[in-house]
Parts: sequence; structure tokens; C-alpha cells
Amino acid sequence: MTPRELPLQPPVDVALARAVPTLPTAPPGRRLAYEPKFDGHRLLIFRLEDAVRMQARSGRIITRAFPDLETAARPLPPGTVLDGEVVVWAGGRTDFAAVQKRAFAASGSRASRLARELPASYAAFDLLATGAEDLRPLPYAQRRARLMALLEPLGPPLQAVPMTTDPGLAATWYEALPEIGVEGLVIKDLDQPYRPGRHWRKVRHSETRDAVVVGVVGPRLRPRALALVLPGDDQPVISAPLSPGVRAQLTTALRERLERPEQPERPAPQPPPGELPTAPDRVGAEIAYLPIAPDLTVEVRQESTVRHAATTVIRLRVPD
Repeated sequence: MTPRELPLQPPVDVALARAVPTLPTAPPGRRLAYEPKFDGHRLLIFRLEDAVRMQARSGRIITRAFPDLETAARPLPPGTVLDGEVVVWAGGRTDFAAVQKRAFAASGSRASRLARELPASYAAFDLLATGAEDLRPLPYAQRRARLMALLEPLGPPLQAVPMTTDPGLAATWYEALPEIGVEGLVIKDLDQPYRPGRHWRKVRHSETRDAVVVGVVGPRLRPRALALVLPGDDQPVISAPLSPGVRAQLTTALRERLERPEQPERPAPQPPPGELPTAPDRVGAEIAYLPIAPDLTVEVRQESTVRHAATTVIRLRVPD
């Protein structure tokens, strides 16, 4: 099969979920699927004819960051396209900060080291293509059945997410799964094709979530705001202005980072101010930020505005 015969190649626009306040049930004549919502790093895996490519939600190709998953995906048939989340398990729980370290590995040697220290698991929740066939127009029930048949012989680290059509079992999952770091469920219509946009639904236990700090706005040791990456995404956003208490927490943490002995694989020197990266703030304006290594995690709350979600930092997460 030549590359031209493959039905899907990166980049591909992904399906998303909109938040709902309570666990929905199916209306008469409809069927729903309930799946755990892993707060990891959204990733599409493309098994091309002679290579594996991995695409983040934004469309970026980040294959180099996950050499362990690249190796695991090689037995897939050419033409296979999986959609799912990368997670890292630590102490029996998912660790969002750890998976972001993996996703933002800046070099091949660092990515290989992190793959040994923080091995990734891939929670696949959809099969978009196989062989020369584009499966996106098919109902989810059919895509799910083919996903299970494809991955069952392979086993970890490529696995299908659990799924149930039983609302009672889904409610049990919703109450029990936070113990392992899974904060909610994604709900899909079994008769639904795969389409870009927010056609799925999600329900979460908490109004807050964790985010990884990838940059600072303002003075390096006393920032006014933060550039953050949220679960399931790889495009930074700028937080709302920080409260005095949070700024004090961050000042201490950032100073400690600077005082650590230099490591052999520190990030490359930062670009000059005129070439700093930018990210949208709560009203959509692009704000420049100074990148930092993704070593800090904060708890945030998102509140909808007319145009964008305002991301407010509640506190710095301190490792256990």
C-alpha cells in the first residue's frame, strides 16, 4: 500500500467533548457509551507504510517525545489511525505532570531517558482508519468493536479504554475512579460518526483541574501570570493575573529551581524578548511569555467568558 492509498495522514482534526453538569442517560431509542476520562496528553497514532507518526491535538508531530510508544505501534497494520490519551502511572494513579514532561521532551536523548524513567501507556478510545478504509463515517459502536479486535492481541502499552453502556455501572465508575486519578467520564452516542468539534460530552467531579506551567509572564521569579498547558491539550494558554498568595508560592518554587545544580540536559537558551512565544489570554489576546521547563503543576479553575475560558490559578501543587 503506497502513502497515497492510506486514508488518513496527519494532521487530522480531532473530536472533542463539551462539559455537562450531570451524568446523562440515553433518551428512548438512543444508546450511550460511557468511558473514563483520562487527564493525559491527547495523541493520534498513525501507522504509515514505513513509519509511525504521532500527532498532538494541535496538529504538532511529537513522535520523538514517545519512543516507547513508537516502538509499540510498529506491529499495527499500515493505515491504522488511533485516537487516545497518553498517560503515565505513578503510585497506582495517573500523573499528569509526568506525562507533560514526556510530551515536552526537547531532545532525543532526554526523550529516551524519560521513556525509561516514566514509561507511557496509551489509552485508545477510537479507531479512525485501518488499512485503506476511513472508519470515521461509521457508528461508534462499529469503530469500538474493531478497535477492541485490533488491540486485544497486542496488549500494553497500547490498550483500549474501558467502556460500558450500563448507566448504573457508569455511575459506579464515576464515584470510584477518582482514587486512581480519573476525574470523570466521557459520554458518546453509539450511533455517532467521528466528527471534529464538541459532539461528545464529559462530566467531572471537580470544577478544578491540574495544569502544567510551561512559562511565566512578567519577572522570572515573581510572574504576573503563567503560561499553562491543560489536560488533553498541548497549546499553552495564559492564566488570569495571579493572586498575591499564589505569586509568593511560585516565587519560592521558581527560586528553588534556579538554585538546583545544573543538569546535563537543561533546556536550550531562551530566545530574545522580541522572539518569545505567545499564547492567548482570557480575552483572546496573544501574550508573550518566557518558557520554562515543565516541572511545576498548579491547580486551576476555568470559568467561561463571552469569548474564552478564564483560567484562574488556585494554588501550586506540591509533590507528595
